[in-house]
Amino acid sequence: MSTAAAQAPGGFPHRGMITVSIMLATIMQALDTTIANVALPHMQGSLQASQDQITWVLTSYIVASAIALPLTGWLCGQFGRRKVFLISVVGFTIASALCGLATSLVGIVAARLLQGVFGAALVPLSQAVLLDINPREKVGQAMAIWGAGIMVGPILGPLLGGWLTENFDWRWVFFINLPVGVFAWWGIARYLPESRPQGERLDVFGFVTLSIAIGMLQLFLDRGEQLDWFDSWEIKLEAAAALVAFAFFVVHTATARGTSFFNRELLKDRNFVTGLLFAFIVGMILFATMALLPSFLQGLMGYPVIYTGEVTAPRGIGTMLAMLVVGRLVQRVDVRAIMAVGFGLTAFSLWQMTQLTLQMDSTLIVTSGFIQGLGIGFTFVPLSAATFATLPPHLRHDGTPVFSLLRNIGSSVGISIVQALLTEGSGKAHAQLSALVGPGNHGLANLPAMISPDTLAGLAVLNNEVTRQSALIGYLNDFGVMMLVTVLAIPLLLLIRSPRRSQTGGAPAEVPH
Repeated sequence: MSTAAAQAPGGFPHRGMITVSIMLATIMQALDTTIANVALPHMQGSLQASQDQITWVLTSYIVASAIALPLTGWLCGQFGRRKVFLISVVGFTIASALCGLATSLVGIVAARLLQGVFGAALVPLSQAVLLDINPREKVGQAMAIWGAGIMVGPILGPLLGGWLTENFDWRWVFFINLPVGVFAWWGIARYLPESRPQGERLDVFGFVTLSIAIGMLQLFLDRGEQLDWFDSWEIKLEAAAALVAFAFFVVHTATARGTSFFNRELLKDRNFVTGLLFAFIVGMILFATMALLPSFLQGLMGYPVIYTGEVTAPRGIGTMLAMLVVGRLVQRVDVRAIMAVGFGLTAFSLWQMTQLTLQMDSTLIVTSGFIQGLGIGFTFVPLSAATFATLPPHLRHDGTPVFSLLRNIGSSVGISIVQALLTEGSGKAHAQLSALVGPGNHGLANLPAMISPDTLAGLAVLNNEVTRQSALIGYLNDFGVMMLVTVLAIPLLLLIRSPRRSQTGGAPAEVPH
């Protein structure tokens, strides 16, 4: 704790204003994880992008955040936590303005990359500041405030994004950050004293090779479907670059003397390694579904953007309710059993999504989203508890960024995979259905002239319906694949050692956002 805190007779001065200021910055970052989802179809038309291209707006932000996140500790040691916080808020706010002003896909993706870079430090810094400015007896209350702030994103993001897009324009999804960023910067600059944790040496080679591996992997996944995968030299080069960079990272980490970008001691803890696998899986399932639903509801179901936000918001409500319950259970019940329930609920919700039709009302969307939210909530808190319960305390500082990194990579990989599968599955279904619709099909001979395959106008109408039905098949196949991944992950819970109750209770909680 800083000297200002030690000299203050009543504890840390201005604790309330510091809390409000840093939570404004945290909420701003958490909102931007989900607020843009419901506006994607509108951005697609405005920026003249295809459906798989517009998801770069999501994946670019996640990848940039994943790459920049592990640098937080080193930056604070070099420049001081307050300065890093202020620069992050300023950079994130300016990047938000650039997103709103973008007139092309390249422009908004570049601005989202900047958003991810500057926003990566906001969540871990806000958690660290709250832990420092609050006495031990109030840490639980402080973490509850922090967790509630993080959860504003999944709950209010779709609603606020839908309302802004419907009543103003999709650009206001980003412009809304400007006043929030200004107030957060003023509060942090005015009330947060400077502190500089012990400096860490940055393993530049390890950081660069890992960053290249992540970036090339994302390009490979995002552009593979457009360029017909390994028939393209670009895709071959991106795959090779990702493999070579990751191989260099692994060899360097294994042979480095002294400090390395990835602490090798983390691999000695089985729970931690298994927890990284589950963080990747949960990130993939959560964000892939969130990326698919807005385009499905607006493009195929014809829902207005604001109604799309309303019917997808129950997922966040379910997550918050589950976290309130599981916070009490995690000290009394085997965390593996709680996680099994969470994965079971998630798999059931994805099965429900495979039953979607183009004629249904919104009841199934709301119900499945709420159940999936419960499943995610029942999975994340015990996952974090089990991951860190057996990890020595001096390694948690190194372990938490890696845990967040794997979750972010899982999110970006999941979004890219489901979009590629959607494009491929819809195309195959369209070819199969089109073969059944034509002048040679006698079952269509008695149709009215306006939809008869014997006329050009009729063929156009039929082709439009075939396109809708084939897209539906593509979405349902995606939900089925994610359901299968979820079910296959359940037996892997046996790899986790059941931590003692005392260990579980003391583990830090990672909140999904």
